[in-house]
Amino acid sequence: MSSPHGIKLAAHIISTNFGDIVCKVCECLLRKGPLSQIEVIRFTELTKQKVTNALLVLIHHNCLQAFTVQQPVMSVQVDSGNRQRLCMTKYMALPDNIIHHMRFPRFLSIVSDEFGQDCAQIFEGLLQHGRLSLNQNMDRYKDKHKASGENSSATNVVRENFSKLAQVRYIERCPAHEPFLEPLEEGAKKRAKSKIADATQTLEARSLAAAAPMESQRFLVEEDTIGGALDDEDNKKSSITEIVGEKRKLEPETESWATNDHKEILWRVNFEELVRRLRHKSCVSRVMEHVDSVAGIVLSAIFEASRKDETRVKTEKTVPLLLETIYEEAMKTEEGRSLTLERVRAALVQLGCELPTIGIDETYSIDLKKIIFQAQAQEVESIVLKKYGREAYRIFRLLSERERCIETDKISSTTFVEKKEALKILFQLWKDDYLNLERVGNEAQKKEIMLWELNKLSVWEQVLDDMYHAALNLKLRLVHELDHAQDLLRVRKGKSLKEGDEAANMRRKVHDKWKVLEASFMILDDAIMLFHDF
Repeated sequence: MSSPHGIKLAAHIISTNFGDIVCKVCECLLRKGPLSQIEVIRFTELTKQKVTNALLVLIHHNCLQAFTVQQPVMSVQVDSGNRQRLCMTKYMALPDNIIHHMRFPRFLSIVSDEFGQDCAQIFEGLLQHGRLSLNQNMDRYKDKHKASGENSSATNVVRENFSKLAQVRYIERCPAHEPFLEPLEEGAKKRAKSKIADATQTLEARSLAAAAPMESQRFLVEEDTIGGALDDEDNKKSSITEIVGEKRKLEPETESWATNDHKEILWRVNFEELVRRLRHKSCVSRVMEHVDSVAGIVLSAIFEASRKDETRVKTEKTVPLLLETIYEEAMKTEEGRSLTLERVRAALVQLGCELPTIGIDETYSIDLKKIIFQAQAQEVESIVLKKYGREAYRIFRLLSERERCIETDKISSTTFVEKKEALKILFQLWKDDYLNLERVGNEAQKKEIMLWELNKLSVWEQVLDDMYHAALNLKLRLVHELDHAQDLLRVRKGKSLKEGDEAANMRRKVHDKWKVLEASFMILDDAIMLFHDF
C-alpha cells in the first residue's frame, strides 16, 4: 500500500483487534514490504516467539500471505559452477484484507438479508475466527443451540447453510500457506507463450495466484477427514510453527494452510465476492439516481444473470447477454414484472448500449468503467468545489470531461473566467499536482502557449489518501467518545436518582453522537471503496 494514511488506518485496525505486538509486526510489513522472519525480528526488536505468534495470528485472520522464494547460494564443498538451491520464507501483509475488517458489519448484513440468521451465524463465525473447518462450524452451532452430539438435525442444518454460502461464493477454501515462487527468469522461459509475462506482475499478485486453490476445488464442500490420534499431545501441536521463517532445502509442497492439525479443510470469507456485490449495488444506486428506476432494475437483472460468469471485481464491462435473458431475469423481481420487452430495450439504450443493426440474437453489455468513473469524478469535483471555489470547479470539470490538453485562452472563454483569474487558479491546481502543464513555443507570434491537462492518477491518489486520513480520524474519535462516556458513567455510578437521570441523558447524548459518527464513517467508507475497490 502506497498511501501513508492507508497504512496508518490498517495499523490502527490491527491494533484494535489484535493488540500492539501484532500491530508492530504488521506495520513493519506494511511499510517495508515482504520480509523474512529474521528481518522482522531485526526491524521490530521483538523476540522470536513473539514475532512467530504475531505472524500466525495475522495469517489465521487472512491479513498476511507467506511464500517461499529461491535463493541461490554458492556451495563451499563443490566447484564454483554448482549452486545449492535454498528457500527462504517471506511474509507479505495484505492491506486490502486488513481494511476489510472495518466492513465486517456490512458483509454480515448482506448475508443476513439474503439467507437469514442461520447462514449469518456461520458467516459471523468465519469473520470472528478467520479460518474454520466445517466440523468446527458444526461445533459452534451445537454449542450455541445446546444441541447434543447425537442429534443429526444440527449437522444437517449447518451443512445445508454452509453449502449455500459456498454456492454463492461468499466463502472459499483457504489458500496454500506457503507457495513457492519461481524466479522471474525461469518463469518467463516456461511461460513464453503466455500473453502476460511474469515480470509485469507484482509480487503480491504472483504470490496470491500461486497460493489460490484450483477453481474446481475453491468452493467445493466435502466431508472433512479427521485423523485417528486426536488424543496424542504431539498432534495438538501445530506443525506450522516449525516452519515459520526457517531456511530449508527445496522440497515438494506437502502441506498447506488449507488444512488444520486434523487434516480438515479450512474455510474463510471470500472478500472478493462481497466487494463485487457492493460494487453492483453502488452501480445500481447511481443509475437509479441519475437515469431512472427502470434502468436500475435492468442493470440489477444483468448483474444477477451474469453473477457466476464474473471472475474479477473490477470488471470493465458486463458479460454480453441476450435481450430475452435480461428480460426474463428482470421479470423475476416484483418491480420488473410490469416491464415490457421494448421498455427493457429502451433502458439498455439509456445505459449506453447501441442497438444492433440486425435484430437477431440481440446481445448487450454495460460499460461499468464509465459508471464508476462518473461517480469518482463527481466526488472529486465536490472536493474541488469546497477547497478551491466555484470557478476552480468549472475549470476542473472542463478538463475532466475533455480528457486532453487545453490552452489557457480556451479554458478562460469556455468557463467564463477572466484569464488572469483562470491562470491563478490553474497554477494553484498545478502546484497541488491536480494538473499537468506543458509549455509550447509559438514562433510566429513569438509567445509561449501553456497547455493544461488533468493529472488523474495524482488526483485520485491524493483524494484516496485524504479519505483514509478522515476514516482514521473518525475511528479515533469513536474510540475517544466511547472511553469518555465510560469514564463519566463510572464516576456517576451509585449516585442519587436525580443524578442518575442526568447520567441517562448523558448516555442518550453519547448514543446520538455515536450514531452520527457511525453514519459519517459509512458514507466515507462508500467513497473509499469507490476509489480503491470498485
